Amino acid sequence: MSITQKYSEQELVSLLQQRQESSFGYLYDNYAGALLGVVGGIVADQETARDVLQEVFVNIWRKIELYDPAKGRLFTWMMNIARNAAIDKIRSKGYQDSLKNHSIPENADQNFPATGPQVDDVGLRKVLNQLKEEHRVLVDLSYFQGYTHDEISKALNIPLGTVKTRIRSALIHLRTLIKQ
Repeated sequence: MSITQKYSEQELVSLLQQRQESSFGYLYDNYAGALLGVVGGIVADQETARDVLQEVFVNIWRKIELYDPAKGRLFTWMMNIARNAAIDKIRSKGYQDSLKNHSIPENADQNFPATGPQVDDVGLRKVLNQLKEEHRVLVDLSYFQGYTHDEISKALNIPLGTVKTRIRSALIHLRTLIKQ
């Protein structure tokens, strides 16, 4: 009979930073499903999504020293790594070229799947509508359409610092709304 070890977030981070392999197994067992959901919401092909997930865990292992608990929870940090890796994958030339090589099914126009996460799918439409318009647009561009802060800054002709501040304010407000 095996006993499943449980770690607090602080203990887990400490063990990961010490390169304890058992902590990495624990991390994978407890977070792979959720992170695959993040990646799979952006990368439609499941095999590619699993490949990206593997890259995500390698990045987490390599970059665990960069995690700062003062800036947020471990899961949030890992989720951002997963989201960025998925966006990088779909923007990559190799991935774009591979899409060009696939044949289009005859009924594609009848049942065309969305490639990214949809706000309605996540159930956040009502909550997002409670945000100020300037915040709602930035959250949509950043988290649902995959634009970087720099790209948003250039597209909307807003200073980069303002984009970052508004997105952070929007996320804080969202967190408050979701907790209600």
